[in-house]
Amino acid sequence: MPGPTEKFPRDTTGLPHVSPTDLVELADGDRVTLRIGPVAKRIGDATVRMLAYNGSIPGPTLQVPQGAEVLVDIENEGDMENTVHWHGLRLENRFDGTHETQDPIPVGGCYTARVTFPDPGVYWYHPHIREDYNQELGLYGNVVVTPSEPDYWASANRELALTLDDVLIEDGQIAPFSPDETTYSAMGRFGNVLLVAGEPELALAAQAGEVVRLYLTNTANTRVFRVALPGARMKLVGGDSGRVEREQFVDDVVLAPSERAVVDVLFETAGELVLEHRTPERTYKLADVTVSEDRATPSFADAFSDLRTDSELAAERERLAALIDAPPDKTLAFVAEMDMGEPDLAAGEAPVYTCPMHPEVVSDEPGRCPSCAMKLLPAGLVRSAGGHEHGEHEHHHQHAEDAAAAHAHHGHGHAHEAAGGIEWEDDMVDVNKLTTPANTRWKLVDRSDDAENHDIQWRFRVGDRVKIRLVNEMDSDHPMHHPFHIHGAGRFLVLARDGVVEPNLVWSDTVLVRTGETVDIVLEVTNAGRWMAHCHIAEHHESGMMFSFEVTP
Repeated sequence: MPGPTEKFPRDTTGLPHVSPTDLVELADGDRVTLRIGPVAKRIGDATVRMLAYNGSIPGPTLQVPQGAEVLVDIENEGDMENTVHWHGLRLENRFDGTHETQDPIPVGGCYTARVTFPDPGVYWYHPHIREDYNQELGLYGNVVVTPSEPDYWASANRELALTLDDVLIEDGQIAPFSPDETTYSAMGRFGNVLLVAGEPELALAAQAGEVVRLYLTNTANTRVFRVALPGARMKLVGGDSGRVEREQFVDDVVLAPSERAVVDVLFETAGELVLEHRTPERTYKLADVTVSEDRATPSFADAFSDLRTDSELAAERERLAALIDAPPDKTLAFVAEMDMGEPDLAAGEAPVYTCPMHPEVVSDEPGRCPSCAMKLLPAGLVRSAGGHEHGEHEHHHQHAEDAAAAHAHHGHGHAHEAAGGIEWEDDMVDVNKLTTPANTRWKLVDRSDDAENHDIQWRFRVGDRVKIRLVNEMDSDHPMHHPFHIHGAGRFLVLARDGVVEPNLVWSDTVLVRTGETVDIVLEVTNAGRWMAHCHIAEHHESGMMFSFEVTP
């Protein structure tokens, strides 16, 4: 890793240009190589230095049959020591790809992982060292596990894996990172350019009457996406790890960082459509979709109308009924502590505190914002940071009519009552940029003994079914949402949210816990070893919001 006075490289001179993403079909026993290395990529008017697997962003999409085992040779020619984590896969612990399960791969080094694929669905791979840097620069790729059951998914004409990401561009380059510590620790590093399948201007094509299965993966550091496709019919059929309990027609799907959704889309008629990301304040264009008048063959339009039920998950619902009112086995709280210092005052000057998200809130005493419950910060700090809001940076691909609306919101923060407990944008850009693990500490707290982060000592056995209560506490210096991820010790089902039973079950490895929300999950423990659990906002994870637990056979 670069030394304390060095910076991560940004020069593109002599770098190969990024290449298209390959689909690599693997069979049981096959071997594949992933090489980490720098590339030059054109984003808008800028040519920037990024990192890629095998020269592409995203890296190769690995298509593997359920039950297969493959060898992956990882070669590290990147900027720092690294690992590759196989997100969502229940595999042998020593190949999970964290610093706790292997020695980091040095620059110039290599490592071979034995990866297994027990469950159908869509997964992904990414670094697990300085995720805030490595993942932002392009190190991510999909894994599609083909079900062994022939009719596991409904019929579709074709399948397409799409990653959803954003990247922060400043002055024609990727905005700088500190090699010594994570920045943007408070809210995470929001980008100002959206990337779909790695592209800022993605163009897709379809035929009239075609049914396309989309595997959607949120690979962003912190941004939550709400994906819609007006003019087409969209059916939710799967999530993190396979089918949903009941297929349902939807207008959009919400994906927090690291979450996946599987949606079947029927393009009924020819025309020009737009894949969109919708927030309470804005609509972004993600991709253009041209639907030709040529009719798709064979036609699955009639079958698309069927809403199927998964019998395994229906049986799980009955099995879980006894746990609805049972006390949790574990309770985990999500808490932030911020210490941004005291105001620098002239002699006789009284201190003033304000909320960086709601600057109209002013107090002469420390406290909390009545609008969002965030800890009030010294007003001098907020002013010296520049007072810029998220609207200052022009977001690419935003509809022209929304740009004016965005400008109208400049400086006024979210309408939090409409945000659904999600920070859709960075409403305190310059203050957020100043936050590091030194002044902003994210904590997971075991409420049985108040142990925090790595001091948490959970022990389970293979075969356990553990009810875990996740409490996103408002009594926190910065309440906000958290996507909570559990590594491959098992898989879980969301049981209830704020006491309301989850209406549609799906096996998961990540759950979005919104601001102030309480979520009950049931973890099915299947794999022995030492496993991580953490918030999947990259900057929160790097700021301490993680712990590990032991599973014995």
